[in-house]
This record gives sequence, C-alpha cells and structure tokens, in this order.
Amino acid sequence: MTGRLVWLAAGAAAGAFATVKGRRAAYRLSVPGLVDQAAALGAGWREFTGEVATGMAARTDDLRTGLDPSRAPLTGTAAAHTAQTALDSTSAKDRPTP
Repeated sequence: MTGRLVWLAAGAAAGAFATVKGRRAAYRLSVPGLVDQAAALGAGWREFTGEVATGMAARTDDLRTGLDPSRAPLTGTAAAHTAQTALDSTSAKDRPTP
C-alpha cells in the first residue's frame, strides 16, 4: 500500500512539473512572450553598451594620465566637448567615406 502512495505522489509531482514547464514554454512562444523577450534583449544590450562605454572612458583616462601625468583626466562634459571639437576640426575631405 505504501508503494502505491509513493508512486501516486511521484506521478502527481511529475504532472505538476510538466504542466508548469509546458505553460512557460507556451508563453515564451506566444506573441506577448516574444515581445517580452525582445524588450529584455534590448535592455540588456543598452546596459552592455553603457558598461563598455564607461570602461573605455576609464581606460582612456588611465592611458592619458599615464602618458602625461600633469594632465588631468577628461570626464563628463569636458570629454564630450573635446570629442566634438576633434570631430568639428576635421574637414570633409579628411573624413573617411562610409
């Protein structure tokens, strides 16, 4: 009798597990599920590119300080202004064509 109860409980647990997994898979393949996945991918991509840009700026400041210790690292608006000035100072003939 105890063996049958064990198998009954195991079957009920397996059925509940399969139901939950099936419901989640059906949601992931539905239109709202795909929209949610695309939104999560976009948010992850924006976070990743932000982290890369922050790391690049930090490394640039490290290199700039290492090459000329008397020079303060560029941060914030100063870095943006320097980058914009560099772009503005190049003439159209010096810019690469896409």
